[in-house]
Amino acid sequence: MADFKLISRDAVPEAIEKAERYRLLNEPWQAESICLDVLAVDPENQRVLVLLILALTDQFQTGPSDCVQRAESLVSKLQGEYERAYYSGLIFERRGYARASLGGPGSETVAYWWIRRAMDFYEQAERLRTPGNDDALLRWNSCLRLCEHYHLRPEPEESLQPFAQVAAGD
Repeated sequence: MADFKLISRDAVPEAIEKAERYRLLNEPWQAESICLDVLAVDPENQRVLVLLILALTDQFQTGPSDCVQRAESLVSKLQGEYERAYYSGLIFERRGYARASLGGPGSETVAYWWIRRAMDFYEQAERLRTPGNDDALLRWNSCLRLCEHYHLRPEPEESLQPFAQVAAGD
């Protein structure tokens, strides 16, 4: 297989615009590819790291199974504590949404766990946000609505008694 061709640093702004456009066209794999090309010449580009996280989360329902782990690994490269909390929340939210919309046995409880984890990250981001930035609150509310829409719920508490109590009661 041939080596990838590096884009020039001068092409980065236009490449970013193309990646954003491909996300809007529902072609996240193309946006992902462009982000990887940009990061090859500008590995610390925060805007592109966020765009790549978003492109990967766009693929949670139908894309490769490693999208979740790859998105999670990018969060540590984000510079701000707020950004790390917010995008961690977004990864869990989109993972929960993907599971809820897929349905099937146990999906309500699995999706609920991921959505609740997302809400925890959004609460952390809320505490770190700058004045006027209510994005974490909007996402938190979206998670709550997602739980209501898909009837997501926690795993039921098992009411098992310890064996010694059951045996003593006989």
